[in-house]
Amino acid sequence: MTDLSPTKGLSSSAIHARVEDILAAATLEEKVAMMSGRGFFEQFRRSGGTWGAEPYRAGGGCERLGVPALWFTDGPRGVARGQSTCFPVSMARGASWDLGLERRIGEAMAIEARAQGCNFSGAVCVNLLRHPGWGRAQETYGEDPFHVGEFGAALAEGLQGHNVIATVKHLAANSIENSRFTVDVRIDPRTLREVYLPQFRRVIEAGCASVMSAYNRLNGEYCGQHTELLTDILRHEWGFEGFVHSDWVLGVHATFAARAGLDIENPEPVHFGEKLVQAVQDGQVATEVVDTACRRILRTLYRFACAEDPLPAYGPEQVACAVHVALAREAAEKSAVLLRNEKNTLPLSKQSHVAVLGRLATLENTGDGGSSRVNAPWVVTPLAGIAEALGQPALALAGDEEDPEAAAAAAAWADAAIVVVGYTAAEEGEYIPGDIALGEAGDLSQDGDGSEPAGQAPRGGDRSCLELPAPQQALIKAVARANPRTVVVLVAGSAVLVEGWLADTGAVLQTFYAGMEGGRALASLLFGDVSPSGKLPFSVARDPGDYPFFDPYAERIDYGPLHGYRWLEAQGKAPRFAFGHGLSYTRFNYRAFRLRRTATGLQAEVSVQNTGTVSGEEVVQLYARFPGLVVDRKGKQLKAFKRITLGPGEVRVVRLEVSEQSLRYWDMQSRCWRLEPGEHSFCIGGSSAEETLLTASIDL
Repeated sequence: MTDLSPTKGLSSSAIHARVEDILAAATLEEKVAMMSGRGFFEQFRRSGGTWGAEPYRAGGGCERLGVPALWFTDGPRGVARGQSTCFPVSMARGASWDLGLERRIGEAMAIEARAQGCNFSGAVCVNLLRHPGWGRAQETYGEDPFHVGEFGAALAEGLQGHNVIATVKHLAANSIENSRFTVDVRIDPRTLREVYLPQFRRVIEAGCASVMSAYNRLNGEYCGQHTELLTDILRHEWGFEGFVHSDWVLGVHATFAARAGLDIENPEPVHFGEKLVQAVQDGQVATEVVDTACRRILRTLYRFACAEDPLPAYGPEQVACAVHVALAREAAEKSAVLLRNEKNTLPLSKQSHVAVLGRLATLENTGDGGSSRVNAPWVVTPLAGIAEALGQPALALAGDEEDPEAAAAAAAWADAAIVVVGYTAAEEGEYIPGDIALGEAGDLSQDGDGSEPAGQAPRGGDRSCLELPAPQQALIKAVARANPRTVVVLVAGSAVLVEGWLADTGAVLQTFYAGMEGGRALASLLFGDVSPSGKLPFSVARDPGDYPFFDPYAERIDYGPLHGYRWLEAQGKAPRFAFGHGLSYTRFNYRAFRLRRTATGLQAEVSVQNTGTVSGEEVVQLYARFPGLVVDRKGKQLKAFKRITLGPGEVRVVRLEVSEQSLRYWDMQSRCWRLEPGEHSFCIGGSSAEETLLTASIDL
């Protein structure tokens, strides 16, 4: 039997030759088998319905020829296997604006994936947060294409640094959860390329080797069988050489998806497998289609399998090791956003008596219960973290939403009150139908007949309300009346409207779903061991009607070029908290903003000073406005950012680069990118809020 397994150290040309040998030796049935996942339903039954209990075979593999399989693990808050490190959710990490941190998190995830038998990761999600009601918002990084693309690229680079194949998902325009299997998203070509695809292109240009197609339809066609998306744009326009695989159940609707550019159907061969073999034999699908798909799969698989590993070994002791746990805490500390801090309510003194209130203070609440779920070896709750920091292990919850007046009475005796509110997987998350396998897996608790499991209701989905639940609002108001030094801690995947209670509070800190070390990170922020440095990766409006139209049950929806901070600016709606907003325990001053042309675009330069008495970290943000004479581009757009650390009184000159390519628009008539001539205005500062920005212009 011929052994064509990967060998460490093979050159690129040798890999290509080996792949051709495999294609010459494999039967049609063996090739088609590489184009599907295998064993998902059997594993799901065997584990009692636990997602990620075993590495899942998601394509590739031919035992007769020694070809390895793609062994998949999901993300993006960690490895969905065993008891792995649970990092803060992607939206939280987007709030850190720290690309180096995200790259390190990617490396840690890759090490833990390798240590648990996986070589393929679904951790890179770069769909845009178009509306905060999107249930899966926590899995992406924010509302801005540039910001999201930079983070997706950093995570992909970190993952692939340890020879784990990264996949970027979900291509494309996936930002409604409840109707994600069927909704038809209508987008014109210019909006598609300028708003909903740039972040995917950025991740692919960073080397990401795989793409996951979306469930939804785009302009009438399902994304998993969309020729324009998977072939014309992805392969021909962008030059992508990796493979494309479907999302899990209902990701493929026809065998001709192979002709459209889909290389792998997951989780099982429903439309590929025997049907694809028959389609080839009947002449409906050319043999070259199968060979091309297998060539993409094999070249990608062997490129990583044959590369030298950065570490000599990947063992179980590296899973949730001390270094990775410390990284999870660092991420939680850097991602928390201080939204409000009146009369220096924060930081609190460790000598003060605090009352901790709210049911969420005692919950292990790391995010939704869908495919991104990570089973950490432990989770530090807010109450436990605060108790540990104060050296009071017996510190008890002072009260919760069930009796706000009793909670207020307890808070009145404290020097400060900390109220933890927000959401759980019950209010927002990936939408999981009552039968996760849509009838294929049967009843996981007993011998089934393939019908929907009894007693299982749908889970997760889009958020129906952008405000806090009424009992939580009542708790905040009651406690704030009793204690003016009330700190609200917001746990949520995206924006929470705060109009009903904000003015009553002393401080508000949004921590998102902060991972396994979230409680300790919270305490370090509340008591001043760490100065808050997160910045919002989305806009917080004053009214639900200030956001674009959103219908979680839509059968069809039109997406225009504006959402988020650009939408609010164009509508003349002032946000409650602007995109990029975030306070610190110190202050920063900007001056001497200037621009200059470079060979590839332009360079912005600004002087930033820490004018306070403590060290702090600031995120310098650069936005562009366009001439608007040739095409209409309303609102400013983020084009560069940099996170910096400054000591008390320290001054630093920060330089940011902007490529000319990133300033171009898509010309629908000529179907190419063009630079609009004329004066371009740029503004720089610590958020997108107009009153915080310095402005300069340059002719391009």
